[in-house]
Amino acid sequence: QVQLVESGGGLVQAGGSLRLSCAASGRIFSTSNMGWFRQAPGKEREFVAASTGSSSDRYYADFVKGRFTISRDNAKNMVYLQMNSLKPEDTAVYYCNKDPSRTASIWYGGRYWGQGTQVAVSS
Repeated sequence: QVQLVESGGGLVQAGGSLRLSCAASGRIFSTSNMGWFRQAPGKEREFVAASTGSSSDRYYADFVKGRFTISRDNAKNMVYLQMNSLKPEDTAVYYCNKDPSRTASIWYGGRYWGQGTQVAVSS
C-alpha cells in the first residue's frame, strides 16, 4: 500500500517562497521516481518537477526552472519542492506523485497521488 501525504501549502504574496513536503509510505522509495504536478482551476493537471530514483536526476517544467527545486530524503521517505519567486500564475493545487514517467520529454503521472495541497499566490 502506497500513501502520499503533502503539506506546506498556503497563501503567500508574489515574490515569496513556500516549501512543500510529501511523506511517502511503502517500499522501494529510494529507487522510485517521484514528482510534483499541479492543477489550477479550470485547467488540466500539469507536470512541475521530477526526481529520478535511479540517479536522482532532476527535471523541471520550463515555467519553474530557476525558481523551484525538487529534492528528496530517501532515509525519511520524503520529497520536497522548494518554491521561490512565486507568481500569481503558480496558484494551484500541488500533488505529489510516485513513479512518474517520461516519454518524448513529456512527463506523465504514475499510479499513486497524494490528496494535494493548495498554494495561493497573491499579487
